[in-house]
Amino acid sequence: MVALNGAEGNGHAELPCGESEYAAGLLGLDRAKISNIEAGVRTITPERLRTLACNYNCRDEVDVDALAHMAGDRTQGWWEVYRGQLSAGIIDIAELEWHARAMRAGVTVHVPGLLQTDAYARTLFAAALPPLSAAEVELRVALRMQRQQVLHRDDPITYVGYVHEAALHIEFGGPKVMRAQLDHLCDLSERDNIEVRVTPFKAGALPGAGQPVVYAAGVVPQLDTVELDSAHGPEFAHGQAQLDKYQAHLDWMGSASLSPAESRDFIHTTARHL
Repeated sequence: MVALNGAEGNGHAELPCGESEYAAGLLGLDRAKISNIEAGVRTITPERLRTLACNYNCRDEVDVDALAHMAGDRTQGWWEVYRGQLSAGIIDIAELEWHARAMRAGVTVHVPGLLQTDAYARTLFAAALPPLSAAEVELRVALRMQRQQVLHRDDPITYVGYVHEAALHIEFGGPKVMRAQLDHLCDLSERDNIEVRVTPFKAGALPGAGQPVVYAAGVVPQLDTVELDSAHGPEFAHGQAQLDKYQAHLDWMGSASLSPAESRDFIHTTARHL
């Protein structure tokens, strides 16, 4: 459930047992339904959301209005067809991207997911441990390709990808697949809403543990979310301290990266040497 307590500020959290019972009483629901709302299995109406906001002393009207608007949207997302076939975390990424207004990503080992070709993505998923079945690899590739529509729809998101030079040299799928991927990266970087920046080896040490970082800006700052890739699946962070930390991480990559034009030339040169 979205945190409504003014002390929380950002994020999603399950209510403690006593608070769940209190929320259930406020909304005229049993605790099981409150748990389903917290888990995203059951929707909440805008009216009930405003009731919670009022009783939990959330005074940020802009934040509450944004949440109420989301609660009132009954359109089923395209990603729902994958529910039950792929993990909830993977599907949550698609939903997060769809509702974001802008995104920044920082990667060190591979090209950002929204900028990948299907052949490149297939190679990544085929290398997973424990190994995925051929059917699940194809499901994941299909989902990843559909996720990319946020860059090309009528109201595309603004996207900035910071790609470390190392990611341009690791030949996922071999030279042919990698060359096509780098060419695709250059083509996408020509779009008005997409910026690709290369962080060169000469930039030296970089912050963080090297895992991909994605910062998704919501319709209001209180809905900003960071998504981190890990070996056991995606992790989502919403706390202000975490948001500030990863904003700083991406700011560092931005300051250490080549300009968009220099990056495009750099990628072209790397592709020619494959």
